Amino acid sequence: MREPMELDLVIIGGGVAGLWLLNRATQDGFNALLIEKTALGGGQTRYAQGIIHGGTKYALSGAMTPAADAIGRMPNLWRDCLKGQGELDLQGVRELSDATYLWSAGSLTSQVTSFFASKAMRSRVDRVDDHDKPSIFQLPGASGSVYRLNEFVLDMPSLVETLAAPLKDRIIHAAAETMSYGFNDAGNVSSINLEDGLVLKSRALVLTSGAGHEDLAARLNIVRPQLQRRPLHMVVARHTVDLPLFGHCIGMSSSPLLTVTSHPSSDGRVVWYLGGGLAETGVERTEDEQIAAARETIDRLLPQLRPFQAEWATLRIDRAEPLQPGGARPDGAFVEEVGNCLVAWPTKLALAPELARLALGKLRPRLGEGAQASVDWSRLADLPRPEVARLPWEETIKWT
Repeated sequence: MREPMELDLVIIGGGVAGLWLLNRATQDGFNALLIEKTALGGGQTRYAQGIIHGGTKYALSGAMTPAADAIGRMPNLWRDCLKGQGELDLQGVRELSDATYLWSAGSLTSQVTSFFASKAMRSRVDRVDDHDKPSIFQLPGASGSVYRLNEFVLDMPSLVETLAAPLKDRIIHAAAETMSYGFNDAGNVSSINLEDGLVLKSRALVLTSGAGHEDLAARLNIVRPQLQRRPLHMVVARHTVDLPLFGHCIGMSSSPLLTVTSHPSSDGRVVWYLGGGLAETGVERTEDEQIAAARETIDRLLPQLRPFQAEWATLRIDRAEPLQPGGARPDGAFVEEVGNCLVAWPTKLALAPELARLALGKLRPRLGEGAQASVDWSRLADLPRPEVARLPWEETIKWT
């Protein structure tokens, strides 16, 4: 009989949140292993627009909300990492844009413009002079104010690859249905039994499984916390217009009318990934109706591009989050203890470092300082390893 593998921590779920936690736990000296059931970044990560938010879009009501405050320090933390000077070394990550922009569909209320100029928003928002505006806002027909945000956009596959690269020997692939679990008398998870017969005995388990939480929770007898899904109907536009766009169009409401990021396509064209209010209000629309709404939205909010020629597609995705009263958006990263397990959701890409901080704050009292025993990671050498997920528009997609 094979000797069980004694570990401090097993993380289930290989998106950005799970990978960030794996790196931070390893830095702290813990013997941590990550298990992914499909591909790294294959869940919510691959559908993210890649924006490292600073919370400005949550403050469009003219006041600093809890959500804006919780996420406000994240861009600077990430920037330090991108320079190799932060808690993780992310110098290998491809930066698609060093800023995002707010542009207005018309005149902004005096409340919002005053708030953008306030001390609370200093270093987060800067008014852009006409000659400094991105090229797309200097075309004939463009109008309205433009603000530069201290928020940037990352290429998601390169982020996942960079997070996984230093710890590939601690990342394995195992489908949920191929694993079984042992429990002690207290009902805590005592072992994870892999298909090849290897038994993992871990002192703690962290679930960063996103939308896969419900199936995993059922297998682990976890009743709470529960998952809520907030659906989006995103739009993809593939074109040849050499005008990168990264930002949010704002109107009179407290949320963006449209959020756009630009991504290079493997065929040499450009992909615009459209979210914001368009994706939130489009949940009940059919694919054809959502594409028609996207065309109208682009024509109305970016009239300088008329007529905008592109191929179109839509993607239905769910934001996986902890259940909130009335289905509200959570304000920050979420981590909750259930026996010897932690259930965790970052709720936003930018909050992955905060999730790791919260999780380690709960794990350290349980695990102590550093690893309790040495681990022979070569025992995992013959196990399958997950690949990095491709972006959805690089796979089979129905274009119109």
